[in-house]
Amino acid sequence: MAQLAKAVIARELNKPVVVETIEVAAPRHGEVTLRLAACGVCHSDLSATNGTLQMPLPLVLGHEGAGVIVAIGDGVDNFAVGDHVISSFVSMCGHCHYCQTGRPQLCVQSLKSGVTLPDGTVRTRDSSGRDLNVFSGCGVMAELATVHMGNVVKIDQQMPLDRAALISCGVMTGVGAAFNTAKVEAGSIAVIFGCGGVGLNAIQGCAIAGAGVIVAVDTSDEKLELAKTFGATHGYNITGKDGAGKDLFKLTGGGADYAFDCVGMGKISELAWGVLRRGGTAVIVGIAGPKEQIALNSQQVAMTEKTLTGSFYGGARPQLDFPRLIGLYRSGRLKLDELITRTYSIDEAPRAFADLNAGKQGRGVIIFDAA
Repeated sequence: MAQLAKAVIARELNKPVVVETIEVAAPRHGEVTLRLAACGVCHSDLSATNGTLQMPLPLVLGHEGAGVIVAIGDGVDNFAVGDHVISSFVSMCGHCHYCQTGRPQLCVQSLKSGVTLPDGTVRTRDSSGRDLNVFSGCGVMAELATVHMGNVVKIDQQMPLDRAALISCGVMTGVGAAFNTAKVEAGSIAVIFGCGGVGLNAIQGCAIAGAGVIVAVDTSDEKLELAKTFGATHGYNITGKDGAGKDLFKLTGGGADYAFDCVGMGKISELAWGVLRRGGTAVIVGIAGPKEQIALNSQQVAMTEKTLTGSFYGGARPQLDFPRLIGLYRSGRLKLDELITRTYSIDEAPRAFADLNAGKQGRGVIIFDAA
């Protein structure tokens, strides 16, 4: 039986999101229904509203959520009603080449669930009976969501769900880029471009890994100051700086070991590559628009032995990494409380997206009253 729930929906590109009451159908085989406690307002959700991420509308937003399982479908034997879970915007089958070789973030099942569940259908309808697409198979910016069991990870019930939600995307993506993709070494030098939610987590990932020098780069002095809370040793405001590459090369004492583009722009990726010392690694974390390009000097690629690589979802192994990150939070090493700069009710979602679009620092989180 379908249940009614409020949800945040993108109906038109470059228009404010809307909050509507929708129908959420019961779980089918291999699915669970969640009652959400919290959902982070992620830049990827914003990208879906402006066309940077091209997803068909209307679309129930949200992929950075945490909540409690309230119903399970047939064939679900690893979850139970009452379990606390974090959503994963990558659906993991557990059987494909990528899952079996420790790279579930590239699971082929996720290719089938960009805006639907893996079977190509959805469990969400609006008041007129029209199907609603769901962001990355999740659509968890809603009071209720029915998702595939491969999109959730069980967690300890003692973990606060509003903090746990952040692990689902922003923290995993940023910290994972440092831990899993770059494999940052102690005493190294890192430069992080962009101090939004993901960038701050890349910074603290480098700090936890023991990097000796961490340079935060942004256009906002306020964000650069916040970056120091997460472990940045230096801040560089790039606004109007034609010689940023030379400045950063000098600031790092001859180049960085690691550089992270957490913005998602071809020119920033090129700059990240340029600030590396020979043999360094540049990691593209931010999702660029479809027309963005990167131009590198082919001779220099060979002669400097630099590495340019992507990091999707921070190389996440959610079943392993989510509990690992929770452990770091509980030990006081991973900062989650400090990430949340404002909470919103679901009815305030349009304001939350406007704040994100305006470049407000940190992370906004929607808290659901029914949780």
